Amino acid sequence: MGFNLKHYLKTFSLQELMKGMSVTGKYLFDCKFTIQYPEEKTPISPRFRGHHALRRYPNGEERCIACKLCEAVCPALAITIELEERPDGTRRTTRYDIDMFKCIYCGFCEEACPVDAIVETDIFEYHFENRGENIMTKDKLLAVGDKYEEKIAKMKAADAPYR
Repeated sequence: MGFNLKHYLKTFSLQELMKGMSVTGKYLFDCKFTIQYPEEKTPISPRFRGHHALRRYPNGEERCIACKLCEAVCPALAITIELEERPDGTRRTTRYDIDMFKCIYCGFCEEACPVDAIVETDIFEYHFENRGENIMTKDKLLAVGDKYEEKIAKMKAADAPYR
């Protein structure tokens, strides 16, 4: 190992401590800022992943084709899908539930969907007051999608160059 004079001088002169204290001192007197949250909002990335929504086509038909890819790819097993086949051979969901307590907001469901049916919006201000409200049913998800369709379309357009 040997005797390292440089190391011992650094240790006894408290060089690292002084370096850290200089960084602290530099920022100690800087002007601080605070966001007054409910009134002021910070910018949100178009790639932010928040509340889920199911989308519809412009003709009003739901986009989900019940391929179950989102259910298969979900690492938290938060998505439950049941389907039925229509007389014309197409499939649609009869049940599409997301347990928001289990969801880890990874975005895999959105990436796996071949028709952009399930999306994660930029809505982060939501809460649950009663037991069972954490289960987002198909009707609730479609209602969110209908309400924020314009916003969702803008977010998808902003994110398109990165996909």
